[in-house]
Amino acid sequence: MTLSQLSAAVLEVSDIYAARYGINRDRDWALLKMQEELGELTAEHLRLSARARGEGDPAALAREAADVLGMLLIYCDHAGIDLEAAMAEKWLKWLEPAR
Repeated sequence: MTLSQLSAAVLEVSDIYAARYGINRDRDWALLKMQEELGELTAEHLRLSARARGEGDPAALAREAADVLGMLLIYCDHAGIDLEAAMAEKWLKWLEPAR
């Protein structure tokens, strides 16, 4: 699955979620939800590294990482960001041979 296909699927799931729970999703909502999910990823990381109460769960860590990525894709859609182009410009250019 390409990043574009993944993004389209995530947006479809987000539409279902919003309709089911009556949530008005805008760019601010997406950014705040991404921050919330990053906090949950951080909490699971701390549990796995024995720096927080409770037993860590690698599967839970993976699910929280998926939540962060999903919310990033939703945020980028609301903000009009072409994430593939931005990654190519910011990161992937370093893979080009030195000129």
